[in-house]
Amino acid sequence: MWRNARRGLKRVWIPVILRVWPLARLWYRAWGLTLDGNPGDDVWYFTYGANMHDSAFRERRGMRPEEWRAGRITGYRLRFNLEGRPRGRAAPANISPDGDAEVWGVLYRLSRRELVLLNASEGIPGWRYRPLRIAAEDIGGNPLSAVTYVADGKDRDGHPSLRYISLLRDGARAHGLPAHWISFLESVEHAE
Repeated sequence: MWRNARRGLKRVWIPVILRVWPLARLWYRAWGLTLDGNPGDDVWYFTYGANMHDSAFRERRGMRPEEWRAGRITGYRLRFNLEGRPRGRAAPANISPDGDAEVWGVLYRLSRRELVLLNASEGIPGWRYRPLRIAAEDIGGNPLSAVTYVADGKDRDGHPSLRYISLLRDGARAHGLPAHWISFLESVEHAE
């Protein structure tokens, strides 16, 4: 019952809540998350999945980043261990801790208000992804503090759909990610 009430409240009030900062803070607190800072503060967002592609990030999600840079995080590895659609035949990207690995992606500079809107488009706060504050660096080696998304995935990896992995590959090329990372993405088998 509580879950259905949250869903209904989310559909009706989210547009209002996200535009009124004190309400957004209360909404996050109700989900056990904190919303620090002011709406106009700059925040770096690190994406390793479909949001690397402009059709997903700019067109579908309506984001207008002030700046972008190719970048990476260390101590994590890219996984495809989430349940996607169609169920059992597609696995979206996720990250898991791995001290010997790195994940390349795109760093976008957004306002905190835009990040909250992006969060809502990804179901945050909610049951799937949760925001994670991480240390990142851009392709020039400059350190940045960023936010990314992580979810509790399955133990075994699946295969992303051809459409999904194509978004990652095309987004990586368009944003100038290193050749070794693009080769890695090319080697990922897609679901049939």
